[in-house]
Amino acid sequence: MYRVSPFVPRFAKALLAGAVLATLWVNLAPASYYDAIELRLTDLDLPSWLAPLPVSLTPMSVVADGLMALFFAFVGKELWEALVLERGALRGRQALLPLGLTLGGMVGAAGLWILLSVLIETAEEAAFATGWQVPLGSDVVLCYLFGRRVFGPGHPALHLLLLVTIATDILALLVLGLTATAAALRPVWLLLPLLAGGAVWLAIGRPRAHDAPERERRAQRRLWPYVLAGLLSWLGVAASGLPPALGLLPVIPAIAHADRSFGMFAEVEEVLHDPLNRLAKAVAWPVTMALFLFGLTRGGVDLSAFAATTWVALLSVWVGRPLGMTVLGLGLAATLGLRLPHGVGLRDVLAIALLMGVGFTLPILALDTALPGGAMQEAARLGFALSLLIGPALWLILPRRAAAGRTSP
Repeated sequence: MYRVSPFVPRFAKALLAGAVLATLWVNLAPASYYDAIELRLTDLDLPSWLAPLPVSLTPMSVVADGLMALFFAFVGKELWEALVLERGALRGRQALLPLGLTLGGMVGAAGLWILLSVLIETAEEAAFATGWQVPLGSDVVLCYLFGRRVFGPGHPALHLLLLVTIATDILALLVLGLTATAAALRPVWLLLPLLAGGAVWLAIGRPRAHDAPERERRAQRRLWPYVLAGLLSWLGVAASGLPPALGLLPVIPAIAHADRSFGMFAEVEEVLHDPLNRLAKAVAWPVTMALFLFGLTRGGVDLSAFAATTWVALLSVWVGRPLGMTVLGLGLAATLGLRLPHGVGLRDVLAIALLMGVGFTLPILALDTALPGGAMQEAARLGFALSLLIGPALWLILPRRAAAGRTSP
């Protein structure tokens, strides 16, 4: 097993540190906490053709809509490489098992949320199926942090875990944007990221012949055209009504990249000199800070907010997601005759399904969009915070096994 970059556990620790600090703050001095994260930094007087609603910048919006775009670009790069590069883990039939587990987990989480919301009165302002998009996502970095403890260093199940969590989080954010904000979508703005990505690909990103002039090869290694294309892409996605956190993803396919994949978050990629890996290395520390600030601005858990929605949130990710992954995901694998990855057994897949009961970053990011404000959001936030307990529980319950002869990730 390849070595995973040390930035991944650092991301998880930064996120947890921010959330712990925010939870202490919100429970000891709630008024000052909410005043701080909702502080109006400035009001942007934008033309109606760009932003039909007034735009106010707050610490919450700057982190969630701006800085978190760096995080999703960082993980989106890994998903893109797995799909298109030589030895990519999602090429051909290899993609079917992770895709089945991803879709099964999302269907199970959303389905149980809807069922429990019907059976349990959650809030007066909640209509039928309100917030079904909230439990769709999981948490890439926290699932990996707990998974490394559960499986032990070097276990190939960690690779499958990273594949499924990355696919789940990006797909969940896209579903959130297409459904929860459907009435406000302005798809014509998506032409901007398409044009920006296409232009930078034609100019410097497309593959060059080995005998191409040195001037062209030097131009391909420049980073500033990709940065400019990323800014234009983010603007177009934000103006379209989709979650701005997705704003950098359309440019990733246009960036010149390595010829082969070395694995999800492989440490060896930090020494590669292609533009895509250089950009990923450049944003690694900013992403660490972004996750800390996300935990600080969105991860504050009011411990007195326990309500019916807390149970709905917790059971959706603890029961609905693992059930969907095992029934639908493994059912698809059995139907199509798919083999599990080398070194991964059925028990490991079940452990992955349970580990993905951790629902924090994506569900919390979805709260403001998919749920009515106030008590219902805080109750759901508490439920997703409690979902973190599944990681330490599995670590204590399951015997820790490392893959013999493998390099620690």
